[in-house]
Amino acid sequence: LKTWHFGSLLWVLDHTQTPFGKRLMKKWVTQPLKDIQARQDAVAEVLSSESSALPSVRALLRRLPDLERGICSIYHKKCSTQEFYLIISTLSRLGTELQALVPVVQSQLSSALLKDLLLALPTLLAPSQSFVHLLNENAAKAGDKTQLFSDLTEFPVIRERKDEIEAVLSQILEHRREVRLILKNPSLDYVTVSGQEFLIEVKNSMVSSVPGDWVKISSTKAVSRFHTPYIAERHKRLLQLREQLVIDCNREWISFLHQFGEYYHVMRKAVCHLATLDCFFSLADVARQGNYCRPVVLDGERQIVIKEGRHPVIDVLMGEQDQYVPNDTSLQGNGRRVMIITGPNMGGKSSYIRQVALITIMAQMGSMVPAQEARVGIVDAIYTRMGASDNIARGRSTFMEELLEASEIMCRATSQSLVIMDELGRGTSTHDGIAIAYAALEFFIRDVKSLTLFVTHYPPLCELESLFPQHVGNYHMAFLLNEPDRHTDLEEVSPEFITFLYQLTEGAAARSYGLNVARLAEIPEPILRTAALKSKDVLFQWNGTERYALKVWNNVLCVFPPHGNPLDLGKRSEHNFIFWALLETFSQMRKCLTFDLTSY
Repeated sequence: LKTWHFGSLLWVLDHTQTPFGKRLMKKWVTQPLKDIQARQDAVAEVLSSESSALPSVRALLRRLPDLERGICSIYHKKCSTQEFYLIISTLSRLGTELQALVPVVQSQLSSALLKDLLLALPTLLAPSQSFVHLLNENAAKAGDKTQLFSDLTEFPVIRERKDEIEAVLSQILEHRREVRLILKNPSLDYVTVSGQEFLIEVKNSMVSSVPGDWVKISSTKAVSRFHTPYIAERHKRLLQLREQLVIDCNREWISFLHQFGEYYHVMRKAVCHLATLDCFFSLADVARQGNYCRPVVLDGERQIVIKEGRHPVIDVLMGEQDQYVPNDTSLQGNGRRVMIITGPNMGGKSSYIRQVALITIMAQMGSMVPAQEARVGIVDAIYTRMGASDNIARGRSTFMEELLEASEIMCRATSQSLVIMDELGRGTSTHDGIAIAYAALEFFIRDVKSLTLFVTHYPPLCELESLFPQHVGNYHMAFLLNEPDRHTDLEEVSPEFITFLYQLTEGAAARSYGLNVARLAEIPEPILRTAALKSKDVLFQWNGTERYALKVWNNVLCVFPPHGNPLDLGKRSEHNFIFWALLETFSQMRKCLTFDLTSY
């Protein structure tokens, strides 16, 4: 497998044996289907069938050249004779061997798609045989176009040129009898030296018997070599004819490729059928090795329901350790369609939402999926906002890139989409981040109505569950909290120890326990203790500021109640968004005032 897609979904699914099969698999991953049933039936039959035809077909796919690029090169007349013979002979062989499997395919296979592909291939590949029969294998492999065509019936120009060459050669050989009489040497024959043909070799002691009009070509200490005027004239003509033959053969070669080009679309269709079969075998292999299930794909229904789903990539990377914790997913377009996911850093949140997206893609491309059961509605797109990166060349900060991606999703997502947002708003101050994340999530809930997975470390966003109880659910990745031994001396405070369970659980997590990740990153222990102490101090100050803000806000609402009704902030009502936006203002006020917030 190529390293450039190591760890990707394509890396998991691509067990293809041909170059054109690999390209088709990539296309399937990036361009899922709407008509999925036929492809699922084909993969299921490859998995379960005991027919002898399928192993035979798979054996034919091994070590094939890149037929797709080969026929494209032929179509554009850019191929060599070696490449042409390799491609056309391979196509011819495949057609012959697949024709022999037709009775078995008709009697033993039930998948309509598989049968259509295998029964159509012999007919599509049949024209290749006529082209193979016209070629001289040795000449094709040597690149000799003058001897390339074994049957010259369809190439009269080449045949005429070769007849002319044979006539000149016969004349030169016939002239040899006259030369023998002149030199009185009945066994004399022409020699070829350094590419010079039809040389008459005479010993230097006999040079006096050579006529004066003979042309001396070369000599050594022992012999001299000549051309008679007749040979010189005939040899010149022979060279002209040979040169013309090369030109004629090149012209006929291009014409021959043009004739094959008329079957280009037929051959390309045949290669696409072979690539499809290669992909079916690949998907079947993956499903067999990973114990996948066949998902139920529902057209026109907005839902993603997965029982004991697994991340396909992590599942493979962990191999036989069998330690991956499966999780359920339930998103219903007309019910609870939004999952707000919280929990500690490195608890598995991002892996979980990627898992849901990858299973959705696999289901919609006709593959089996890593789950016990799955029911997936067809989505029109999967939109993701994950990770962090800047674009300095265009003058965009990390936060700007984050918001541009979020903006594009807000403009394009529909009620048929799956939207995944991972920690939106983390690139700015806490209050601004909360405000942006809250407003964006509320927009997806109320206006877009898409199936949404929203990962956040902002607890205020979890209050949207109470505002939209039918459509929003709070979840967190479960963990075990191991409190350190308590000390009276605040300077001895240490971060808590976290044990990740990687299990999706209902309810929101109150904190993210980032200091635990700092410990895993081997931050020095003194820094960790200082950070733990500061964390408690900041949390204490935050709680004090919140209580003060609540008191001020309640006093304001007593004078100006919204819509004329008193507001209970303890319920975190819809006006809570304004409340959180004001917290930063109150925090700045606190810095300017000297009273003790803890007294309120």
